Amino acid sequence: MQIFGIGIDVVEVDRIASAIERHGNSFLMKLFTDGERAYCESHPKPAVHYAARFAAKEAISKALGTGIGGQAGWLDLEIVRTDTGAPKLLLHGNAAEFARQNGILEVQISLSHARDYAAANAVAIWDGHDDRVPIQKDASSAKF
Repeated sequence: MQIFGIGIDVVEVDRIASAIERHGNSFLMKLFTDGERAYCESHPKPAVHYAARFAAKEAISKALGTGIGGQAGWLDLEIVRTDTGAPKLLLHGNAAEFARQNGILEVQISLSHARDYAAANAVAIWDGHDDRVPIQKDASSAKF
């Protein structure tokens, strides 16, 4: 297994809260699955949780190298929680197909949020069985 890509994103919570205020349910339905909306709305400050999931989806799209769009839409990327509370990614639709075609075995994610900001990172792991060639160190390169 090798790293396919990594991604990180930071979001201002107020930016997401303002978008929710301006556009309401139409904004939320375009970006978040039913399960994500139910989870976020179950908390006293839903905007913080929406912001963390927004950041996660951006980070995931960077790790996949797709950006948000045709190969990985907002609703193709679903953030759920494991029994221990850890965030986990479920891929749907085009994103699931992209992952299959590119030998991506999993995408590890981490989310964090505070009063003003939410952040997330993602690491996509692939099977290493395609034309991508990992960076090789030579004798003159620094050890890392």
